[in-house]
Amino acid sequence: MAGNDPLLQPYQLKHLTLRNRFLSTAHEPDYSQDGLPQERYRLYHQEKAKGGIGLTMIGGSAIVAEDSPPAFGNLHLYDDAIVPHFQALADAVHEAGAAVMCQITHLGRRTNWNTGDWLPILAPSPLREPAHRAFPKEMEDFDFTRVAAAYADGAERCIAGGLDGVEIEAYGHLFDAFWSPATNQRDDDYGAQTIDNRLRFSLEVLQAIRDRLGPDPIVGLRMVCDEDDASGLSRADGLEIARRLAASGHIDFINVIRGRIHTDVAMTQVIPNMGTASAPHLDFAGSIRSQIGVPTFHAARITDVATARHAVANGLLDLVGMTRPHLADPHIAAKVARGEEERVRPCVGAGYCIDRIYEAGSALCIHNPATGREAVLPHVVTKAAQARSVVVVGAGPAGLEAARVAAERGHKVTLFEAQDQPGGQIRLAASLKRRRELIGIVDWRLAECEQLGVDLRCNAWAEVEDVEAEAPDLVVVAAGGLPNTSFLQAGEDLAVSTWDILSGQVAPAEEVLLYDDHAGHNALTCAEFLLDRGVALTFVTPERSLAPDVGGTNYPAYVRALSKGKADIRLFERLEAISRDGNGLIASFTNDYSKESVERPARQVVVEHGTLPLDDLYFQLKPLSRNGGEVDQRALIARKPPFPQKRPEAAFDLVRIGDAVSSRNIHAAIHDALRIVSLV
Repeated sequence: MAGNDPLLQPYQLKHLTLRNRFLSTAHEPDYSQDGLPQERYRLYHQEKAKGGIGLTMIGGSAIVAEDSPPAFGNLHLYDDAIVPHFQALADAVHEAGAAVMCQITHLGRRTNWNTGDWLPILAPSPLREPAHRAFPKEMEDFDFTRVAAAYADGAERCIAGGLDGVEIEAYGHLFDAFWSPATNQRDDDYGAQTIDNRLRFSLEVLQAIRDRLGPDPIVGLRMVCDEDDASGLSRADGLEIARRLAASGHIDFINVIRGRIHTDVAMTQVIPNMGTASAPHLDFAGSIRSQIGVPTFHAARITDVATARHAVANGLLDLVGMTRPHLADPHIAAKVARGEEERVRPCVGAGYCIDRIYEAGSALCIHNPATGREAVLPHVVTKAAQARSVVVVGAGPAGLEAARVAAERGHKVTLFEAQDQPGGQIRLAASLKRRRELIGIVDWRLAECEQLGVDLRCNAWAEVEDVEAEAPDLVVVAAGGLPNTSFLQAGEDLAVSTWDILSGQVAPAEEVLLYDDHAGHNALTCAEFLLDRGVALTFVTPERSLAPDVGGTNYPAYVRALSKGKADIRLFERLEAISRDGNGLIASFTNDYSKESVERPARQVVVEHGTLPLDDLYFQLKPLSRNGGEVDQRALIARKPPFPQKRPEAAFDLVRIGDAVSSRNIHAAIHDALRIVSLV
């Protein structure tokens, strides 16, 4: 079966033989250090190579010039110091059997002048990009020559570093800004009046690169072929540009993009998250491939192997980009080759990875904490020297991961869950139809636990004697938490939690006041859930903006729901108390800035203020444990045995993880479990 799999067939790209059709497209995980791809960056891509990928692309917009200041950890391609780091990375990836290329760019207006060297940013015309909010300088005659040379310099450094080729970023950046009437309002020879003028700068850059590199090195474009915007690049013009660039002889492949990225909402069409159609631009990419006759790649929400296989088998793509799926599981190709396709950890489309980049954090997968932490956490959990007995209490994301990892280590695992089915708070989040894919985090772990022989006991409220009956060597308390309404000065008994609404335990009123003092997905998920049911919603928060912890690829869907539902949004108000008023309620707020008191009538007040740990069992077990529940944090960080032996005569070590410690998120819960239990 594996031998006939279209995804596993080699592919000849010019002189380069790729071992299969799996591709991780260029993205910037913000793993660089001082603008260089050092150890963390190298290990991240090396892991995908070990996992069997054919081609991984680095750079995610490596910047070619100082007046393209970094926007999100971009590699500094204008610095000769990058070459030896490229060499180390290329050697590591090649040794593991994969190829590696670098995406290069001048960001144009898609950055800001107040980073890097504080130079004015450039664009064809002085039009502000809404996403980055900076006003660019219109390019002058001398800028064209200088920037084209910078592209050539950058490409030369990539090839000198042993990389297998370069890909020019041409969507939303400087290179392609000349193609679109939406970004090019010039009236000179580089203006948008004709295709020749629009392509003039692109061909100058490509000629400069070929003059420097010669005809042999692989050069491609990740290019927009249709901006899907009435004011932007049309499909017909995009196709004509692709044809002309292919005919120029300068490029060896194209990587197809459809849409714009100038706003958060536009970017969600190019990089779709959960709740959207699978592979929405795949057929479009296939149509481009059929008309231009050069190798064609594409990536946009191709999250499962079956869809990727369809893309290659039906001639839509030559290489299929599964970029976010490789953050979730860098070993996709190896598992497919072994006939273990069903064991691939799924990408659930949460957007946690890319949202962290745009919120000034490094990319992390919502449910694979080893991604980006390859130096300290394992993607493949190895057997322990000695099998032990492990009891896990709570089958939310933390508990399921703890059980999975302990079983992978070869331990005998008993998992207690008080509810009738596992999943914890993930089941609440997934009760919103648009976010139902989150349940994949639970389903994958349940399948792994079943295969590994975990003894899962639902409807089982674990007491001390239940735990002791299993004669454990380690007890992991992952019981999560309960909604926190303790912040209220009065009327706590009158508050309804978001859990109550999402679980169906409490029916929503026709009019609801929803108070969010969490700033994440929780309250917005509940808000959208309520609006889907026709509720008249007032959304109140003490924050200065709506849910500031929700990133740019997730934010638009919530705002769309709030806008369509005509929710009344109130900022700056902190809920102090709830009181009865006849058959209704009064919610009393204080404005954090004016200090004025505000009273709002409500039929129902729903609150979101995180959770408080469900930790009774932990504290009952604490005096019975060897370590007294303590985790040596320095030892844990150093990947050494983390449990101090305070009572060596006791039978078991004890640890609590996830929300049983404090209110955090899915990633933190799973991270807790992996890094602690993988040491046991």
